[in-house]
Amino acid sequence: MKKGIGQEGMKQTVNQAAELQYESWLAGLNLPARKKYILREHMGTGKALYYIEEKEISHLKFLTEREQNTIRQAQKDQSLAEKYGVLCEKGIRFIPYFSEEYPKKLLEIPDFPYALYVKGSLPDRRRKKAAIVGARRCSPYGEKYAEEFGRMLAEAGVEIISGMARGVDGMGQRGALLGRGKTFAVLGCGVDICYPRDHIGLYMDILERGGGILSEYPPGTPPLSRNFPPRNRIISGISDAVLIIEARVRSGSLITADLALDQGRDVYALPGPVNSELSYGCNRLIQQGAGILMNPQSLLQEWNIPLNGRTEKEDKNKKVLETTENLVYSCLGLYPKKAGQLVQETGLDIKEVMNILVSLELHGYVREISKNNYVKSE
Repeated sequence: MKKGIGQEGMKQTVNQAAELQYESWLAGLNLPARKKYILREHMGTGKALYYIEEKEISHLKFLTEREQNTIRQAQKDQSLAEKYGVLCEKGIRFIPYFSEEYPKKLLEIPDFPYALYVKGSLPDRRRKKAAIVGARRCSPYGEKYAEEFGRMLAEAGVEIISGMARGVDGMGQRGALLGRGKTFAVLGCGVDICYPRDHIGLYMDILERGGGILSEYPPGTPPLSRNFPPRNRIISGISDAVLIIEARVRSGSLITADLALDQGRDVYALPGPVNSELSYGCNRLIQQGAGILMNPQSLLQEWNIPLNGRTEKEDKNKKVLETTENLVYSCLGLYPKKAGQLVQETGLDIKEVMNILVSLELHGYVREISKNNYVKSE
């Protein structure tokens, strides 16, 4: 027979929620993360700061006058319980840095976030974690290897961390899901906002497959451009290694690589053509000493992680393609083609080509990487 939570347990749960509403209030203050946890350590609890006398705020000499005024204004908020209740109703967990659940690796970095808002789960502390990041406007080459590294590392039990952005980030996380692994997205907005919006399918799949959506920004925070550079320190901080797939000479991916090095994380880069702007950043990282991404197998071997007996790729020849399917499939390659091009090359009509493309995509032979642009999956 199941035991009830009991009066003492219920009382403790209610008390915890009452305390956490003040911590959530403190976390939402427009202050640098470092100032927030200095404040908390100084005051003892978020509740103590909320009820601090106005004259005592002036004695907090480590705060600027603007920061002191920020606290004074925030003290006028009388809807703490209501806001925290909405948080719980949305299935969003609030995890402050002093919580047992807070990722220990994040505490290793100098500017760890005061708290995380989480939908779904947090990364498993026992498993290896790799961040896969790169260009938003990546090439088919970048997409292919982002997906391949994500898939094969996930198949071996590595958890994939990224920012759910278009391009490399999204493909790396899609790969992890194809490898039946877990992936975690760190957002530059509230976890209740899917950004970019066209990744709503990926957002939902991450949660349904046991992964999580993380952010240091309170729910409802819009995806402002200033939020993304600070977000990158969490992506690298929560990971054991950072894999850069494609990056221009000036890019957010290189900022993430610098942060990772400062945090003591391993950095790897995918080499690319010397005449490709998208590979310049990666080639430069390799020149400066970053690890070279040759293939997922060699990376797993370096990490002493077995492949668990899974083969590198599914045997595509097990399914015998129909003659017309094979005709369309043989016209595709690494670089995308539109359906109109395939009509010209195969001599088939557009309706038949579209039906074949849908069938090939359902069986995992081809991918539509953008509107009406198709490539082979392998």
